Amino acid sequence: MDWYKLTNPESFDTPALVVFPDRVKENIRLAIEKVGDPSRLRPHVKTYKNPDLTRLLLAAGITRFKCATIAEAEMLALEGAPDVLLAYQPIGPKAQRLAALIKKYPATAFSCLIDNSAAAAAMAQTFAAAGINVPVYLDINVGMDRTGIAPGDEALQLYNTAARLDGITPVGLHAYDGHIRDTDLAERTRKCDEAFDLITRLNQRLGLIVIAGGSPTFPIHARRAAAIQCSPGTFVYWDKGYGDSFPDQPFLHAALVVTRIISLRGDTRLCLDLGHKSIAPENELSRRVFFINGPGLKPVGQSEEHLVVEAGVGHGYSIGDVFYGVPYHVCPTIALYDRAFTVEAGHVTGSWKNIARDRSLTV
Repeated sequence: MDWYKLTNPESFDTPALVVFPDRVKENIRLAIEKVGDPSRLRPHVKTYKNPDLTRLLLAAGITRFKCATIAEAEMLALEGAPDVLLAYQPIGPKAQRLAALIKKYPATAFSCLIDNSAAAAAMAQTFAAAGINVPVYLDINVGMDRTGIAPGDEALQLYNTAARLDGITPVGLHAYDGHIRDTDLAERTRKCDEAFDLITRLNQRLGLIVIAGGSPTFPIHARRAAAIQCSPGTFVYWDKGYGDSFPDQPFLHAALVVTRIISLRGDTRLCLDLGHKSIAPENELSRRVFFINGPGLKPVGQSEEHLVVEAGVGHGYSIGDVFYGVPYHVCPTIALYDRAFTVEAGHVTGSWKNIARDRSLTV
């Protein structure tokens, strides 16, 4: 039987998210094999958002994690993750929530990012008032132009400012190079090395911990010195977008959306129950989902609850037929589902609750 096909698809309603734990475990093994030591991995949990996969990562010897929200950070703490970086600069109430989280879960070492002196001072004041001292990483802009401070004298000044503040202690550099997405590995490597050279030169003056990259540049940073921590996220589930763009990476598709035909539109078109609310819609229509058992289906229209596809004359499909889709962008797709059904040996065996899709848990 094909790896993705379910023996009991009637056991749940659609649209649904399904995950394959055995393939997830293999992806974790492959990532560790690539870096050589689980201590070098700091997976970004924004991709998966559930305690069950966190436990698989911990069981594999991974102790460092990265997240984007307070809820994700608390999910990690609930599972006893030893080291959690909030890869975000906590502004306003978010800093207060982080302080509360730190006090509630003393067994987890939390840290966060800074990229300017005003934010660093405000955070430091909040943390000092709470009676805590928080390790911070300087968020360095190496070309993503989203957040971060320019490497060089400006970053050195920020480090010196932060080092004088009560409530925070600068301990490292964080560099996300998500803008580097060349399919050609040689070109991706050239651009990645060029960007990382800025970090190397800065850190020659500081001697701090370095966290670098995401999934696209993971194979390149994995070859660096053992002290460099790598923070891919998508690898645990993988997706069609990265699979097509980075054929050099051997990860397996481990999360699918399952959908059914709910209507026939004339002789050539099908309507599926896979709308904007069920698959990440930020890409153009042809790059949202790929159907493994319907590779010729062409999306022609989508709304909140429906996806219309062109199947061609004489397609042979019927109402209720099931399709298995690989998301082009799995991370925001996961956030659309409160749970993922687990599939083992073709059979739905349980579910993983994506608790960190919520913006808050208890803090």
